[in-house]
Amino acid sequence: MKKFIVVLVLSVCMTVLAACGGANSSDDRSVEKAPSTETAGAKTSQSDKANENEKIEITDATGQKITFEEAPTSIATLSSGDLDMLLSLDANVVGRPSSQGVPAAELKDIQEIGNPHQPNFEKIAEVHPEVLIASPSFKQHAANLEAQGTKVVYTQANSVEDILQTIEMFGTMLGKSDESQKVIAGLNEQLDALAGAEGESGVKTLLVYGAPGSYLVALPNSLSGDLLERAGGENIASDFPQEEKYPQYASLSTEKIIERNPEAVMLITHRDPEAVKTAFEGEMEKNPAWKNLDAVKNGKVTVLPSHLFGTNPGTKIADALQVMNDSLKEAKSK
Repeated sequence: MKKFIVVLVLSVCMTVLAACGGANSSDDRSVEKAPSTETAGAKTSQSDKANENEKIEITDATGQKITFEEAPTSIATLSSGDLDMLLSLDANVVGRPSSQGVPAAELKDIQEIGNPHQPNFEKIAEVHPEVLIASPSFKQHAANLEAQGTKVVYTQANSVEDILQTIEMFGTMLGKSDESQKVIAGLNEQLDALAGAEGESGVKTLLVYGAPGSYLVALPNSLSGDLLERAGGENIASDFPQEEKYPQYASLSTEKIIERNPEAVMLITHRDPEAVKTAFEGEMEKNPAWKNLDAVKNGKVTVLPSHLFGTNPGTKIADALQVMNDSLKEAKSK
């Protein structure tokens, strides 16, 4: 009997120990089990994908795709219009185009770096921006800057749409898409309110761009041509052949202009508008036929503001359309 009891107790103990040992083994496997190669690979892939999603990619005006690991923190530009758009998005601008007069207070602490025609490479190197905003004509100089770690982003302003697309691109580049969309929405609201205002439709207009002694005619695919069309004016040079180097402009054909007899002549220049107007009037005096144009006889030869038409006006594009509306309205008046 005693033998039987001892055997029974031993049997029960062994059963309990076996059960406990089995539970521990199961727990250990649960904790120590390594992920399979397939699972680990999936996690790595997802991580890489997440990192890729954080990168910023833009396409500039030349079709060039540019990737940023993160939003750039220092930007320079050679265009006053691009400067205006960047500042509207609170970008950190370290270099700006050189100004002719006294700069606005908020621009005084930003280094001048030249202009699109005469960039100051020494000053650009001094501020060493992560990004330089420039026109496509700057491409010949880009390699040296890019070798020093500056990415060059190209913009153009041949239409209102170009300017709105640039604002959107800047918003993407800076990680401020929401802010850029608000700026665009505000501009579209102003532009829609100004487009084709009553009383300006059908004014036959000649847009002349240039400097004393050198004139071109602005075509519909130029910014001023686009603004003229939006305001309801008629560009008498719409079918003039494009200049090879400047496809938004055509040579000034006196014969065609006299034949089409514009009601308004609008002059566009970078600077010194009065000198341009005086010189252009001198050109017209050389050819007596000019005097018979309706625009000349009625005193409808005007100079458009250079900061709105002689260069990219940036977020002031609605102001430019307002000026165009007013100029056409004035041409209609007797």
